[in-house]
Amino acid sequence: MVNRMQDNKAPAKTLAKPPAEKKSKWTKDDTELSILALPTTIWYILFCYLPIFGIILAFKDYKITPGASFLTSLLNSDWVGFENFKYFFTLQDFPQILRNTILYNIVFIVLDIVLPVGLAILISNIYSKRKSKTYQTLMFMPHFMSWVVISYFVYAFLVTDKGLLNSMLRAFGGENVPWYSTPAAWPFIIIIMHVWKTIGYKMVVYLASITGIDSSLYEAAVLDGATKYQQAKYITIPSLRPIIIMMFILAIGGIFSSDFGLFYQVSRGAQQPLTPVVATLDVKVYQMLTSGTVSLGKTSAASLFQAVVGCIMILSANAVVRKVDRSSALI
Repeated sequence: MVNRMQDNKAPAKTLAKPPAEKKSKWTKDDTELSILALPTTIWYILFCYLPIFGIILAFKDYKITPGASFLTSLLNSDWVGFENFKYFFTLQDFPQILRNTILYNIVFIVLDIVLPVGLAILISNIYSKRKSKTYQTLMFMPHFMSWVVISYFVYAFLVTDKGLLNSMLRAFGGENVPWYSTPAAWPFIIIIMHVWKTIGYKMVVYLASITGIDSSLYEAAVLDGATKYQQAKYITIPSLRPIIIMMFILAIGGIFSSDFGLFYQVSRGAQQPLTPVVATLDVKVYQMLTSGTVSLGKTSAASLFQAVVGCIMILSANAVVRKVDRSSALI
C-alpha cells in the first residue's frame, strides 16, 4: 500500500534555469549607423559643447592681452562676479525691451497654435490631393526665405514715395503714410510677417500628425452622422493634443528670445522712432555687441540670462504639463 502511494506521487518540479543573456555584439549595422552619426556628433561637439566654456566670459572683465590668444586673454582677465549682469539689468530701456520680448512671444505662441492647427484641419479635408499639395507648397515656401530678402520686399511695399501700399492709398484718394516713422503700425506689421513666414512650416507639422490618425475613427463618426466640425472637435483636435502640447512647451522655452531677423532686418535696423516697439532682447544684445563701447563680458551676460531663463521656463512648463497629463510631457 505504501509503495503504491509512493508510485502515485507526482514527480517533483525542477526550476528551470533562466537562459544566459547573450552578450551584445557590434554588428555591421552599428558601424554604418555610427559613421552616419559621426558628422553630426562632431558638429555638436564643436559648436554646442565646446562653446559652453565661454560662459565664464559673462563673469569676467574681458581685456585683450597683447600678443596672446583669445583663450589666454580670457583666463588672464579679472573676475567681476555678477557686475556684468547688474549692468544689463540696470539699463534704462531694459524694462521696455523685456516687455516687448514677452508680449510679442505670447501673441506668437497663441497664433502659432490656433492658425496652423486650423489650416491643417482645413487642408486635410480637401478631397483633391493636387490642390492640397499646391496649397501646402505655397504656404511652406516663405519658410525657406531669408529675412534679409523679405526685408527688401517689405521695404518695396512700405517705402513712402514709391511703395506699393502708398501707391494704392493714393489711388483711392488717400495720402502717403511714412510707415518707417509710424511706430503704432509696427506691432501689426511684425505679427503679420511672423505669421506669414512661419505658418506653413507649423501647419505641415500638424498636418503630418493628422495623417497618422486612424481613419476608422472618422468612418465611425460619419456613420453616426457627425459633421466635419464635430469630427474636428471630437477626433482631430484631441488626437493632436500631444503634438500641440510639445510645440507649446518648446515655444515657452523661447519666450525670452526673439527672431532677430524679423525685428532687426524687417524694421531696417530697429532705429528711432521704431525702437520702442521693435527692440527686443536679441536686438539689444546685437546693438551692445556692435556699439564698440560695451565689453564682451556684458554682452555675454545678457545672452546667458536669456539661455538660463529659457531653460527654467521650459522645465517649468514641462513640470506643469507633467502634473496635468504625464503622457504629454516632453521630459
